[in-house]
This record gives sequence, structure tokens and C-alpha cells, in this order.
Amino acid sequence: QVQLVESGGGLVQAGGSLRLSCAASDRTFSSYTMGWFRQAPGKEREFVAAITRNGASTDYADSVKGRFTISRDNAKNTGYLQMNSLKPEDTAVYYCASTRAVFLINRPIRYDYWGQGTQVTVSS
Repeated sequence: QVQLVESGGGLVQAGGSLRLSCAASDRTFSSYTMGWFRQAPGKEREFVAAITRNGASTDYADSVKGRFTISRDNAKNTGYLQMNSLKPEDTAVYYCASTRAVFLINRPIRYDYWGQGTQVTVSS
């Protein structure tokens, strides 16, 4: 079973940047499509971004396009989410997840493994 651990969250002012990391427990990480999701208080978990196993293809929610960049380093069993131009509405707990699906998935139910989440708070 793959274990995922997120890090890099914190408090940042609007317009600032954060880089989230997602460390996987073993080398099978490269066999999984990876996604990032977020959940704000009182709201459902929503899709943020996804990347295929080899990093060749990515997908983003419209709300983060042009501001966030998903990437991965399979040699380090780690995925990343670079977040720029942050807005207060980006405040949420951010989760990384992995799926055996070979194509990009934006539905949480299709993901097999989840991290514990990291809090991102953007102040205005």
C-alpha cells in the first residue's frame, strides 16, 4: 500500500507563493497518476490538478490555471504543487492522491491512496 505525506503548507499573504510536496513511501510511485485536491471548511473536496505517470500530461481546475503548476520527480518518489499568485479563496487543506488509472482523473472517488493533508491559509 502506498503511503503519501504532504508538506509545505502554511500561512501566506495574498499574491504570495507556496510549494507543496508529496512524498511517496516506495518506488511504485512512478506507476501511479498523481493528483492534488483541496477542501475548504464546509465545502466538498475539489480537484486542483493531476499529472500522468511520466509527467507528460497535466490537467488543472479552471480556478488555478495559470497560477499553479503540478510536477513530479519519480527518481525521488515525490510530487509537487507550485502555487503562485495565491488568493484568499485558495485557503483549504490540500491533499495529494494517487490512482492506478493511466489517464488524468479529476474525481476523488477514483483515487486509491491519499495523504493526510496540509493546511494552506492565504490572508488578504
